Amino acid sequence: MSLNKKWIWAAAVTILAAAFFLWREWRSGADELPPPPSSGIRLSAWIADWQWKPGVLDLEQLGGSVKGLSMFAAYFNHRDELHFTEQYGEALPEVREAATAAGVERMLLTIVNDRFGEDGTAVQKDPDLVSRLVATDTSREKHINQIVDTVKDSGFDGVEIDYEKVHKRDLRKLTLFYGELYERLQAEGLSLRIVIEPGLKTEGLDFPEGPSYVMMAYNLYGGHSGPGPKADHRMIRNLADKLRSFPGNTSLALSVGGFDWPDGGKVASLTEKRAAELADSSSAAPQRDADSGALHFEYTDDAGVRHTVWYADGTTLAGWMATAMNAGISDIAIWRLGELVPDTLKRLREEAGS
Repeated sequence: MSLNKKWIWAAAVTILAAAFFLWREWRSGADELPPPPSSGIRLSAWIADWQWKPGVLDLEQLGGSVKGLSMFAAYFNHRDELHFTEQYGEALPEVREAATAAGVERMLLTIVNDRFGEDGTAVQKDPDLVSRLVATDTSREKHINQIVDTVKDSGFDGVEIDYEKVHKRDLRKLTLFYGELYERLQAEGLSLRIVIEPGLKTEGLDFPEGPSYVMMAYNLYGGHSGPGPKADHRMIRNLADKLRSFPGNTSLALSVGGFDWPDGGKVASLTEKRAAELADSSSAAPQRDADSGALHFEYTDDAGVRHTVWYADGTTLAGWMATAMNAGISDIAIWRLGELVPDTLKRLREEAGS
């Protein structure tokens, strides 16, 4: 046998021995099934001050599935200063305790441009308020100082800015405010997340690097329209594509629950639990819409008024998340916790791999 053949034979024996060893090791653990793969979804969620108790119950049921929690609780008074409701004082320690027990990694305070007058009446999504807050270097600095002081004093890990319906003329100053606020927060070891409306025209706007951005993937139908789903798969794909223009970490916000449209009456927002209760009173089973995955049905109330209801359940949310994942978005925010049914909580845990 030549020297080359001896080397080839030795190499073959070595390979066969290694293969036998690996086969034996595999057989020894053959009865141990590998863990099921995670969908790769990273969940965050909101708890609102006006519904914090059922929100906490849902958070407890979700266990370690929620990695980030935003407390939707900061508004403005008639002097353009941060304002908190009575529910906030009661809710904060309970929400923080539940978040700690659930393994939440980051808890943010959400500030929204709703303004309360001296008489207690509220103006929701006040664009003129934002105009005043971002108008000058001095006004922005004053606003930033109050935000930083409030977040530090309250023990949050950062802040979330949810300023909606902003005048087009103020958008450049608003993005400047975002950058200035981020620098101040970063110096204090705090984080910043910014909520983006789905209809915002972002062309020509210079969003700063550093903050994370969450796009509202809902409001396709609602109180402003006739009956329909809060979102559909096409909307989610389009918004995921829009998110690519933003720097840094990005996520999509999906909305649970639904709306009730009475014939000739005012549209009412529904939690999933309430929508499911109404579905039980319907003479026909809810139907699932192919384009959105949402459920819809009709019912007649005690006064003889016909209603149309559209809402999202666990299957709807799972479908929306799959569409987002296919579009390259794995960070999902849930608006909002409170009165989710057990099956939906189970689906969210599964999607988060918990």
